[in-house]
Amino acid sequence: MRLLDATQALGRALMLPIAVLPVAGLLLRLGQPDLLDIAPIAAAGDAIFSNLGLLFAIGVAVGLARESHGAAGLAGVVAFVVATKGAEVLIAVPPDVTAKAGAAAADLASSAYKARQLAKLSVPIGIVSGILAGALYNRYHDLRLPPYLAFFAGRRFVPIAAGAAGLVLAFAFGLGWPYAEHGMDAVSRGVIGSGELGLFAYGVLNRALIVTGLHHILNNVAWFLVGDFNGVTGDLKRFFAGDPTAGAFMSGFFPVMMFGLPAACLAMYHTARPERKRAVGGLLLSLGLTSFLTGVTEPIEFTFMFLAPALYALHAILTGAAMVTMDLLGSRLGFGFSAGLFDYALNFGKATRPLLLLPVGLAYAGLYYGLFRYCILRFDLRTPGREREAAAPVAQSTPSEGAPEAYIAALGGAANLESVDACTTRLRLVLRERSRMDTEALRRLGASGTVNIGERGVQVVVGPVADQLAGDIRARLSGGSKPLDRAGWIAALGGPANVARVEPAPGRVLFTVKDAARIDAQRLADLGARAVGTPSATSVHVLHADAEALAAALAAPG
Repeated sequence: MRLLDATQALGRALMLPIAVLPVAGLLLRLGQPDLLDIAPIAAAGDAIFSNLGLLFAIGVAVGLARESHGAAGLAGVVAFVVATKGAEVLIAVPPDVTAKAGAAAADLASSAYKARQLAKLSVPIGIVSGILAGALYNRYHDLRLPPYLAFFAGRRFVPIAAGAAGLVLAFAFGLGWPYAEHGMDAVSRGVIGSGELGLFAYGVLNRALIVTGLHHILNNVAWFLVGDFNGVTGDLKRFFAGDPTAGAFMSGFFPVMMFGLPAACLAMYHTARPERKRAVGGLLLSLGLTSFLTGVTEPIEFTFMFLAPALYALHAILTGAAMVTMDLLGSRLGFGFSAGLFDYALNFGKATRPLLLLPVGLAYAGLYYGLFRYCILRFDLRTPGREREAAAPVAQSTPSEGAPEAYIAALGGAANLESVDACTTRLRLVLRERSRMDTEALRRLGASGTVNIGERGVQVVVGPVADQLAGDIRARLSGGSKPLDRAGWIAALGGPANVARVEPAPGRVLFTVKDAARIDAQRLADLGARAVGTPSATSVHVLHADAEALAAALAAPG
């Protein structure tokens, strides 16, 4: 279970750097000769692709760190820079590389060779650097040292430790480069050599793993590691670098996301009860358009994933079949974000045989519509509009004014929320008591479904508004929507006579008290504390979303 929790956290963290890819693809394409033909714009987009390893080091570190603190991102940069530059010195250059260049250009040839080899491992080194930096931050961000070393304590110690970890990575990648290169080549040859079977398995697993969110890890292997084109690795990166063979791990998503799932929404609308069609029509239209235009499909998939698991298994198989179909037809499509109309139109000029998507897509629309309509009616599935009593969820393009408070209440109250994060379409939460969550209330608020992860984790599918909604919830938890109850905090801390000192720290407030036994931890949790720790009889640590503001309010004369 701990392994599952760890991979869940990594999958969430990977979404932060991946979110940069749409702007990279947009800039790179707009600058091309067949569009605006503005070289600086194309160079700006290429700069993002060329530094993906660094972006992953920062993004993964921040995504894994408590409170998503920026100090972890700095540590990720330190680890990545130390690892890559150290490995560059240690990589052995084959004698024939410098021999062919001649004595005058030997140094240039050697540097170029090392740069090409490191580029292949840029993303893996970045991910490993980010994981180490995030773990180091969580372990040492509140480290205390003797007074003569106090300047280097706490979060300042994290980049120092990350530098040491980066040095270990430098030796590992530098001296072990031949093995790492052979391993990557073997993986690439194995995946590409598996042909249609490998593509089919990738498509099926990609959809099957959505329920856990682990498909992000699978995508990173396919999109950033597989294959090699002039030193550029990964299906997505090679597509934008101009590799005519790239796109096999992206093309098959277009028929499903642009045509298949919107047709499934139409089938669910046509099979809804007559008195409910008007109520669910707006919801299904919104979900279908979101999938068609942007390629965001999870809100649709969660409407039938648990109601009809056999139908969802068929959906996964059809996705694998779409991968194979587009590959056999020689159609190569790519995207910077997902397989929607926006990416299809933007990257039309770089695609190979892109018009083949239209007949394949129409065939998939008919297939999905027919299968969904038949299964819903034949097995009386409770898809939107066919529920016996409860109303269908209301689609939201932006969180309403009262949505954060309503979600907090449905999740068991502020005291029940230990961690609030988000990925593309889901709230990713850690609850103190999952039994206090009201799934029916969440569904009425617009959630498409919930997934329990580990002992206390839960994911709530809310659509593309997930990140904004998570931010609003965190703001409410930190007291952003109402004045701080200073008197309540002081009372929960045992009264003014019990509080000797208040000191802010990253993500927490440190209290020196006369008697820690007088602290009311439950009352503090109700007031917005994420967690309360008592390291000693006179010391209390309170985790809070806005620790500095809380410390300032409680330390002020009152």
